[in-house]
Amino acid sequence: MNFETIVFYLFAAMAVFAALRVITARNPVHAALFLVLAFCSMSGIWMLLEAEFLSIVLVLVYVGAVMVLFLFVVMMLDVDLVQLREGFWRWFPFGVVLAAIMVFQMFMVLGTRQTAETGTTLARHAADYSNTKEIGRLLYTDYVYPFELAAVILLVAIVAAIALTLRRRKGVKSQDVAKQVNVRREDRIRIVSVPSEGSGQKLEDRGQ
Repeated sequence: MNFETIVFYLFAAMAVFAALRVITARNPVHAALFLVLAFCSMSGIWMLLEAEFLSIVLVLVYVGAVMVLFLFVVMMLDVDLVQLREGFWRWFPFGVVLAAIMVFQMFMVLGTRQTAETGTTLARHAADYSNTKEIGRLLYTDYVYPFELAAVILLVAIVAAIALTLRRRKGVKSQDVAKQVNVRREDRIRIVSVPSEGSGQKLEDRGQ
């Protein structure tokens, strides 16, 4: 067993452990942090497979952006953990059946002839080999239509999210930027002449 095999088993064990803790952790913040650990472990495995670009993108995009957003949302929301666990055992059989189907599908993919003929040894590339260039060539030649379809789906999702956010709802306070920009000094400040204590005493003396 060489050094790369040991590192692979180490990252694989960390990824499996983190994935199990994501679905078994009681605290949502802890589950999100274990998901970060799973992403970092998978990034290490991709680095062993000489997929440096995908490894870096996984860390920068998912760990650096998506998971930080998840943590902000989870920490800002007041999550009721008792209410969250009420339907666990009711949906547990469905989850077991779904997990069994997924495991069966993975074994079917790994047991096919195409997967078995790939072998276990990786081809060593030259020093000037560009992983990013090869990914771009495949995306924009062989997989250009699925790539464009995924882009359209993401665009529709972004537009739908913006539309749901900007809709008018009762009881929700929001800022009107146009009113804030067009505000005048007279709308915010009112100058009132308030007599001082001494002047008021003089007025009372004159009245007497």
